[in-house]
Amino acid sequence: MSLGQSTTVQHESEGVRVAPHSLRPPMFLLLLAAVVVVGMLLPIAYLLLRAVAADAGIVQQVLRPRTLIVLGSTAGLALSVTTTCVLLGVPLAWITIASDMPGRRVFRVLTALPLVIPTYIGGYAIVSAFGPRGALQVVLGRLFGIEHLPELYGFWGAWLALTLFSYPYVLLSVQTGLRGLDPALEEAARSLGFGPWRTFWRVTLPQLRPSIAAGGLLVALYTLSDFGAVSLLQFNSFSRAIYIQYRGAFDRDYAAALALVLVFLTGLVLGAEIWSRGRARYHRSTVGVVKPRRRASLGFWRWPAVVLCSSVVLIALVMPVGVVSFWLARELQAGEPQRLVWSAAWNSMYSSAIAAGLAVAAALPVAILGVRFRSRWTAMFEGLAYAGYALPGIVIALALVRFASHYVPWLYQTLGLMVFAYVVRFMPQALGTVRSALLSVSPNVEEAARSLGHSPLHVTLRVTLPLIRSGLLSGAALVFLTAMKELPTTLLLGPIGFRTLATTTWTATAEGFFARAAGPALLIIIVSAFSMVFVLRDAWSDSR
Repeated sequence: MSLGQSTTVQHESEGVRVAPHSLRPPMFLLLLAAVVVVGMLLPIAYLLLRAVAADAGIVQQVLRPRTLIVLGSTAGLALSVTTTCVLLGVPLAWITIASDMPGRRVFRVLTALPLVIPTYIGGYAIVSAFGPRGALQVVLGRLFGIEHLPELYGFWGAWLALTLFSYPYVLLSVQTGLRGLDPALEEAARSLGFGPWRTFWRVTLPQLRPSIAAGGLLVALYTLSDFGAVSLLQFNSFSRAIYIQYRGAFDRDYAAALALVLVFLTGLVLGAEIWSRGRARYHRSTVGVVKPRRRASLGFWRWPAVVLCSSVVLIALVMPVGVVSFWLARELQAGEPQRLVWSAAWNSMYSSAIAAGLAVAAALPVAILGVRFRSRWTAMFEGLAYAGYALPGIVIALALVRFASHYVPWLYQTLGLMVFAYVVRFMPQALGTVRSALLSVSPNVEEAARSLGHSPLHVTLRVTLPLIRSGLLSGAALVFLTAMKELPTTLLLGPIGFRTLATTTWTATAEGFFARAAGPALLIIIVSAFSMVFVLRDAWSDSR
């Protein structure tokens, strides 16, 4: 599941032809896709084998009341964060796409930019700004003599951090859905006397159900897999419990069993999202070119909408960037050396770039099978390829640690294993964008090339790839962006002495050295912001 995947239904429903079902896929394509799927399933398959071979007492340990309490609190956090992100992301998407709010094109970009801020950096900024002895406490103490602020640690702090920095998943998904809606339905509602708000609730919102479900799914999965924010804000989530058990216990079978429980919880979330789709159909009533959308007039509510967008940008973007910049200035004034930061930046960028390239290469054969050679078998291949995104990063890392140490020790704690984990975790993001790009290209072009005697491989390299170059770049940028921010996978699988911006920031913030964490944190934000240029390249479009 990815941000780009949400555009798939639009292209299919607009009458784009696909290759005839009678065409059989080339053998090399099937083999490549099979290798990719096996790689995606390796972590969960190994964990299942270890669970079957483990001692029977593991089940009793997993079912202890304390474990079930942590499981319940993690599920409650995921539900709360997802609900809040939907309540925030849907209105923001609508007023930046479908209304006449002043500055909507600027806010369309600014409200999506908090996605570049990892939750562990957001948590560090929240603690530094609003925590005990934070910036707000100092200001209030000097002005009003207030010595104590409510504690942000625990559930509420984790909820705040995860909401502020993951709501863009819902925002971007719903914005894409709004661009694909048929404006004729809204115009028909207005012709019947419906106002802007009634039209939104009765006509627009029901059609956005798949986009809301897709964005909410991403938020829920992200919350279940988060490690950095919950650890900094001292919330006892399942991912944090797995990490502590792995680091602190001699027998790591219990950590593997906990990982499987987290996989089960993730499966329940995926099942709930599939059930929420129902059997409704959301395709357009017309095909071809659709006339531009008429902006809904907000009237008096135009300026409250500006205040809402400005407040979100201020808290979710300006605040963390400002806090990190403040601590960086303090560090530079103190004359702290920055050599380790630049080394970590290089490690982060080239490992993420390798992962991005491999992820796009792995996604390509699966996407071609799913789009050009549609059948039950290719649909199964495509579905299994998304398994990696359903696994939290700490689960993938734990499985690969155990697999490598037992069967391929020469691969243990190498850059290759860490990059492989990145690909397993984030390849589905590239798959979504590549699939959408393929759906926008008519198969007649490829059929014409094959009719001239060119082989399928030659057609793919010389015809298909140039036509979907934009989708390939978007997929690579999205994988690069998320790999740059990845923390638990890097902590568990990184080679000895291999420091990235994520691990450097995490180590400094976990020890309370906020100034030392500022340099790598700001670099993550800057590099990730450049990657977002490709993700948001259509955000300035006002044609729909």
